[in-house]
Amino acid sequence: MSDDEIQTMNRPQAARTAPPQPLAVPVTPQPVWLGPVLIVGIVLAALNLRPAITSLGALFEETRTGLGMSGTVAGLVTSVPALCFAVFGVTAPRLSRRFGPAAVVCAGMVAVAAGLLIRPFATNAAGFLAASALSLAGIALTNVLLPVIVKRWFPDRVGTMTGLYSMALAAGTSLAAAATVPLTSALGGSWRAGLLIWAALAVAAVLPWLPIAVAGRRDEAAAPAGASRDAGPRVARSRTAWALGCYFGLQATGAYVTMGWLPQIFRDAGVSAGTAGVLLAVTMVMGVPLAFVIPNLAGRMRNQGAIAVVLGLFGFLGYAGLWLAPAAGAWAWALLLGVSNCAFPLVITMIGLRAKSPAGVVKLSAFAQSTGYLISIPGPLLIGTLYQHSGGWNLPLALMAALLVPQIALGVLAGRDRTIEDECGMRD
Repeated sequence: MSDDEIQTMNRPQAARTAPPQPLAVPVTPQPVWLGPVLIVGIVLAALNLRPAITSLGALFEETRTGLGMSGTVAGLVTSVPALCFAVFGVTAPRLSRRFGPAAVVCAGMVAVAAGLLIRPFATNAAGFLAASALSLAGIALTNVLLPVIVKRWFPDRVGTMTGLYSMALAAGTSLAAAATVPLTSALGGSWRAGLLIWAALAVAAVLPWLPIAVAGRRDEAAAPAGASRDAGPRVARSRTAWALGCYFGLQATGAYVTMGWLPQIFRDAGVSAGTAGVLLAVTMVMGVPLAFVIPNLAGRMRNQGAIAVVLGLFGFLGYAGLWLAPAAGAWAWALLLGVSNCAFPLVITMIGLRAKSPAGVVKLSAFAQSTGYLISIPGPLLIGTLYQHSGGWNLPLALMAALLVPQIALGVLAGRDRTIEDECGMRD
């Protein structure tokens, strides 16, 4: 079977029956080195999408004490990632049209590296926040544009490549969470050294993107004017885009609550602090293999709603277990919630499948992720407030289980076999 036939089979039905549109895909012969370097660049970029956050989480108490942060400022620091993802993510489509997606990802990796290099040397909370925001801005742009890179250079392998970088993202998240404290101890115990070490990984990610950006700009210059300036559809008119954005927000809420509160839930049930940390690591590590499997499976299906239903049911079982027997079945509940949190690679895959053109993917990715991160901001704060006022976890767990109902429904809607171009037209 030819690559063209595979690409046609993997594309949603609506995309196959729609009239052809100009695509901003490579139009000049590509150098033989570009494919392998792109794969390395995608993996390294994905590895850097979470260490800036999870490394700080591991050393947050030491950082807060070292910089003299108040409780209010500390709360602001924990809310900054989602806010930056929402604010800076919406700029990605315009920047991508102006400079090309590869150049913007390269600049994003430079911003991540610069922020991580500057942050450990901050002498006050304001400087620390500013350096963190610089890194998070680069992460936000890369979050949005990696699906575009995949759609543009690997249009017949969307599921495989999405799985690859989703797996790398999960690995980077787990690695930073697990290794930051031991590395800090090995480097003398300074929280500044523990945070600085992750800048090396970000600098490494810049290197492959420099030649990729040059090749991308050369291809942009050679592309037909209509293709390079294609702004894509008005995604706000698409029901599928709204379903993806809200689904993204609810799954992100569940992930943030899990990362922020799961150890405390186990500790309140009598589990030791060390074991509670290991249980969180188990939950996060589950995302590494499944982040590769789920996008591959989703890319072979016309309708991905069934996967959204299954992941939601795993979440129901996990929250029910935490309600009924949090300590007795702790390992099972951690595994179940780890599977449920793999809704992230699913929604990223659906973003690539629900648009026909790279221009459509970049706008859909920016819309879904910015909308989703805005939705997710109040989640962990609300859970903490309910926990504080109710004196236990029953009410917060009931809320998280209840949120899975609209999450599943939205996943079914977002997984339907259609594209945003067919819902709202190809161009602005």
